[in-house]
Amino acid sequence: MKQIDLNCDLGESYGSFKVGEDEAIIPFVTSINVACGYHAGDHNTMAKTVQLAKVHRARIGAHPGFNDLFGFGRRPIQTTPEDIYHFVVYQISALEGFCKLHNLTMQHVKPHGALFNMAAVDPKMSDAIARAVKDTNPDLVLFGLSGSELIKAGLNHGLKVANEVFADRTYQPDGTLTPRTSENALITNHEQAIEQVLQMVKTSTVTAVDGSTIPMEADTVCVHGDGEHALLFVTELRKHLTEQGIRITSIL
Repeated sequence: MKQIDLNCDLGESYGSFKVGEDEAIIPFVTSINVACGYHAGDHNTMAKTVQLAKVHRARIGAHPGFNDLFGFGRRPIQTTPEDIYHFVVYQISALEGFCKLHNLTMQHVKPHGALFNMAAVDPKMSDAIARAVKDTNPDLVLFGLSGSELIKAGLNHGLKVANEVFADRTYQPDGTLTPRTSENALITNHEQAIEQVLQMVKTSTVTAVDGSTIPMEADTVCVHGDGEHALLFVTELRKHLTEQGIRITSIL
């Protein structure tokens, strides 16, 4: 039986600003990526999100990003591998503290936004992230764009890795995500998103924006929690995956 992890970026509210429908979405996913205060989230939101995960038995992962609240971590920032190493260690450790308070074990680390996309093609950045994960907790699974430099770096450092694919994003012919600055970057039709996920899970391929079919290994599928149709996406996706006989389960 084929199986897949279903993950979502949550815990992205900040102070009085509410982002996403965390309480509604979390029962339908198996893993969550919790913002760690740099691109989104704060200490109170992190604590609340960990508590939610415990109630719904969702596996927890750190979602470190660039220190860019204004840009939601989606703006590229040029910095050194040493800086990346340190801020990833910092953010993982912050979330791990809240997990320990509730006697929970973190499952994974998934970089956010621009950090994720830049590391997908930059060996030095991906190496810094993988080293940070290994040195903080070598038992953590590193989530990375399917077949990317980040996946390679994780394997080079002896980490468990999970190839991540996206329900609501389009792909370029080289396997990278279409930049959000492009008009066709996001898939807003839930039926189209579900069709893409089923193709990736069942055939290990995806249809790129130019119509070509490219290889795409899928261990975990992401739905963005801040998306306008996130709850509809995740409920319908789970329904269709189950109907196709695909088991939905966490990575570990």
